[in-house]
Amino acid sequence: MFEPRFATRLDRGLPARVQIIADATEPNTGRTRQNYALSVIRAYERQLGAGAPGVHITPRLRMRFDPTAESSHLFVPGLMAFVLTIISALMTAISLTREKETGTMEALLVSPLRPAQIILGKVLPYLGLGFVSAVLVILEARIVFDVPLRGSVLLLLMEATLFILVSLSLGMLISAKTSSQRVAMMAALLGTMLPTMLLSGFIFPIESMPEILRWISNVIPAKWFVTIARSIMLKGVGLDYLWPHTLVLCGMAIVLLGLSTKSFHIRLE
Repeated sequence: MFEPRFATRLDRGLPARVQIIADATEPNTGRTRQNYALSVIRAYERQLGAGAPGVHITPRLRMRFDPTAESSHLFVPGLMAFVLTIISALMTAISLTREKETGTMEALLVSPLRPAQIILGKVLPYLGLGFVSAVLVILEARIVFDVPLRGSVLLLLMEATLFILVSLSLGMLISAKTSSQRVAMMAALLGTMLPTMLLSGFIFPIESMPEILRWISNVIPAKWFVTIARSIMLKGVGLDYLWPHTLVLCGMAIVLLGLSTKSFHIRLE
């Protein structure tokens, strides 16, 4: 932001002020952008000073949403995605595969129940457990880590429920494609846990990754939820800003639920 009569002050040899505002929800990325803007301003100042000595531009720096660069403000929203992934995808994949090993799933598959009914019965308990876990993580974030919650709690819980549904669908799909708990656990770790840690922006900024990893991160559900959680908690934005991310999670939920139902349908036949 330039102060009024910025160009006029420069022409008269007076100090001119400019304000640089950076998004600090990801402090490293914010500082990088801030330093880049400063380098552009200094280069422009040197260019003007070559023809008119005495030109001086005074930048004022401001970090929005997390000016103190608290690490908890960065990691806690991402930690919510990590915890929900453990509860929803990993536990679902292991428990359903165990039922297949013990023969419980086979009894359900030959029963009059439809695949959709079986899936609904398996999803609801973990959906409730994930919802309770999301509430507990939000309370811990506010009480223990003092992370601000500037947006709507209801919207955050709704988005968390949608992410839980996506993770549950992924866990059910893994269980339908594996035959043992060991294989299911390894598949869940490689397919959900590691991508959530490495490619969601939870620890490493996505902007600093190679282009191929940035493309791959688009198919990681946790990437979209981490952005949603940080935006609601730190920025206080609403659905009018987050609707593209929400649509992506809805699309993932529909596709994964369809694939899970189809996998059970194949077994039923």
